[in-house]
Amino acid sequence: MLGSLRFRLPALFLLGILLAGLVASLISIRFFQSYTRARAIDELRSESVGIVQLYAQQAGRESVPYLRLVHALGGDRVFWVPVARGVTLLQGIPDVPASTVDMKALRNGRPETIDLDWKGKSYLAVAQPLELGDNLFGALVVAKPMSQLRSRSVTLVERLGLAFGGGVIVAGLLGFYLSRRITEPLRKLSLAADEVAAGQYGVELPNPRGSDEISHLSGRFADMAAKLAESEQLSRNFLMSVSHELRTPLTAIRGHVSALREGVIGDPSMREASLGVIGEEALRLERLVGDVLDLAKLDAKRFTVLQEEVDMERLSERAYAAFGEEARRRKIDYRLDVRAKPVIVTDGDRVLQIIVNLLSNAFRWTPEGGRIELALSAENGSVSVAVADTGPGINEEERDRIFRPFWSRDGGGTGLGLAIARELAVALGGQLVLDSKPGRGSRFVLLLPG
Repeated sequence: MLGSLRFRLPALFLLGILLAGLVASLISIRFFQSYTRARAIDELRSESVGIVQLYAQQAGRESVPYLRLVHALGGDRVFWVPVARGVTLLQGIPDVPASTVDMKALRNGRPETIDLDWKGKSYLAVAQPLELGDNLFGALVVAKPMSQLRSRSVTLVERLGLAFGGGVIVAGLLGFYLSRRITEPLRKLSLAADEVAAGQYGVELPNPRGSDEISHLSGRFADMAAKLAESEQLSRNFLMSVSHELRTPLTAIRGHVSALREGVIGDPSMREASLGVIGEEALRLERLVGDVLDLAKLDAKRFTVLQEEVDMERLSERAYAAFGEEARRRKIDYRLDVRAKPVIVTDGDRVLQIIVNLLSNAFRWTPEGGRIELALSAENGSVSVAVADTGPGINEEERDRIFRPFWSRDGGGTGLGLAIARELAVALGGQLVLDSKPGRGSRFVLLLPG
């Protein structure tokens, strides 16, 4: 609990508020104390000037009642600093030692701010020189008890304490609310991650709200879970497809081998036909295993590309001829259109593999009596090999999926042909472009650098 993000977030938030509030309070108290002291000094200076003028006006008279001074000062204390011995200005005003003030400043006629201790009490005081004519008799000291100044600071501290306590409560509630709002989606994402790690991809995720980082994370996590689920489904489809593709030729090979071994087939021509079937099915197995290995090498970036001069016209004719018999059997209008005869430096076997895969895909989806065209052209330093068909076409949602390994539109085949073709095109420094509309067929274009 103490180590959870739900506790640590509000704790850190509240600690930050406490530190900020403490620093602000200390600065405020210090500023208030300085302000109070400066204001008190200004008041004392003003009062000391008034009292000195009052004494100057009373010079030659017997006395000025001390109570009147106390009343005029609002309860503040007045002290007398004599310069000469035996000089007493008024009765009832206590004397303080001359060492309390700076005598040099007094003789220059300047007032002085001092901290005064009198009978165990501390005072903030201002000493104002008293002169009659050209004679300095001493100084009047007007003082204010320090306890009075401290009482104002205590009042401020109490009010700051109340405000600080209320602020901490509000900050704590706000921190708890924000922590819950932040950590609750994260907690759900954590639980969802545990389920995904256990292989359960149909997890319930918090609904993204707004455009903050958590909403973005939730959305990306949902996409990741969906892609993992799709990837697992593709893997299952691949295993089923590969198992079927492997079982079919293996079953045929096993049957013919058993027949040959048991002497069921005695006719030499029939034995030759059985051996032919065995050879063809073995080649089929070899192609399937080769496709899987090629895809693994491409994914691992360990695919080696040869560099040789390739006559693209001859290579296109070779690929075209490989499907001539199937085109005649299915009555497909099968054409080869050579508009250029470029010779490029590339890996000829891999280019042939791409074109064969594209033609194989076209023949798979083109119905009997349809049309397939293989076109070769060159323009602006680029060689183009296009395979167009009159199949059902591909909608927008499936345009990316058809290039994913193990994905098939009808669940048949291994789903490796187009995936390998696109990866090979990229490995050769080119690209594979698709132009298709549902109901109007598809056109795959292999672009290679000239």
